[in-house]
Amino acid sequence: MTATESLCPVCLARLPARREVVGEDGWLVRTCPEHGEFRTRFWHGPPGPAGWDRPKTPRQGSVAAGGAPGDGCPYVCGLCPEHSQRTCTVVFEVTGRCNLGCPVCFADAGAGFDADPTLAALETRLLRARRAAGPANIQISGGEPTLRADLPDIVAAAKRAGFPFVQVNTNGLALAADAALAGRLAAAGLDSVFLQCDGVTDAAHVALRGRSLAREKRAAMDSCAAAGLGVVLVATLAPGVNETEVGDLIRLAVSLAPGVRGVHFQPAAHFGRYPGNGGSAPRLTLPEVMAALETQTGGMVRVEHLHPPCCEHSLCSFSATYRVLSGGVVALAGSGGCCDKAAIPAEEGARQSMAFVARQWGAAKAAPAPETIKDDFDRFLAAAAATPTLSVSAMAFMDAWTLDLERARGCCIHVAAPDGRLIPFCLYNLTAADGAALYRRKSCA
Repeated sequence: MTATESLCPVCLARLPARREVVGEDGWLVRTCPEHGEFRTRFWHGPPGPAGWDRPKTPRQGSVAAGGAPGDGCPYVCGLCPEHSQRTCTVVFEVTGRCNLGCPVCFADAGAGFDADPTLAALETRLLRARRAAGPANIQISGGEPTLRADLPDIVAAAKRAGFPFVQVNTNGLALAADAALAGRLAAAGLDSVFLQCDGVTDAAHVALRGRSLAREKRAAMDSCAAAGLGVVLVATLAPGVNETEVGDLIRLAVSLAPGVRGVHFQPAAHFGRYPGNGGSAPRLTLPEVMAALETQTGGMVRVEHLHPPCCEHSLCSFSATYRVLSGGVVALAGSGGCCDKAAIPAEEGARQSMAFVARQWGAAKAAPAPETIKDDFDRFLAAAAATPTLSVSAMAFMDAWTLDLERARGCCIHVAAPDGRLIPFCLYNLTAADGAALYRRKSCA
């Protein structure tokens, strides 16, 4: 049993909490004086949570829990002195509009959005975010950012602001409809496309996005590859909907390497627009995704290959990196990712993670021309460039039923709120049982 803190899913009051381990399952337990006990499973199956921990030394300047001003964590984010990790990725939302009405949407896009900020306003916010975050990666998001005709200008502004790696989070419809858009974004400095892709069948897209999209997703992948943009396929996994397609997504990515650089899974969390009571509705946990990957890939991806993160809290994610071989198979690349399971200073973990993402999720490096190869080292580099790599990863976002403040304090993915604060992703999107938001739409422009 491990002590932590959490919130009441009904009133969002901060409460003492504990993580209980029962066999290979992990449960988050807390009791609200007004609304009673809440007991939610956040981990189910091998490897058990006890053996998955990867401790990190807090970043310089963080203080022990309880040291934040005023009401304390999680009510004074921006970031507060209790936060134990620096920013690794800035999520920068440029519109609330969307060209889909997905039944599942973390941002609840299209619901009462404000007018788009001007390009000049975004340029000011980008500079402010870069000063606050340091040399972090940035993901331009929404809503659907490709609805902005000036998206290439926003990408260029992010580069000018000093963000070394720029990624766009998109459903890909505009990239499929306009094959030249990917080229314009690449010319502006875009490095990578975080492409929503929930499966290989239209059934998965109909269930989660409201319409058949498999053809458009593939067209977007082809457009990005032709423009020299790295593509990461991003699947929201909902129980009983598309968890049976994780192996097919890996095989699709392998067939499209090196244009596709990674597959990233996100078990659906109960915030934004996602139906069901988060306390009783089925939910997928990281070990279940790991097991599905091993079963559905016939053991190409194995649970033993997957490791906890070097940046965010251990219970938040897993990853591994594979070499893509001929015949549609993969082999584990080295230790499997950006880091092993040894303890690491938080700042160093963030640095490693940012460098790995920029290297792996950007476009693959071209093999050197034969006439430039002069020695064995050049031949080694040429062989490495000729063998594509593919990352396989997952992120378990927390909702009001699974929110663990120790995990939140170790978050490295921070939303740049309109008022200039950097707020951990799960806290920014957190909603209570009645839909009341902790942060989203409460920060002023």
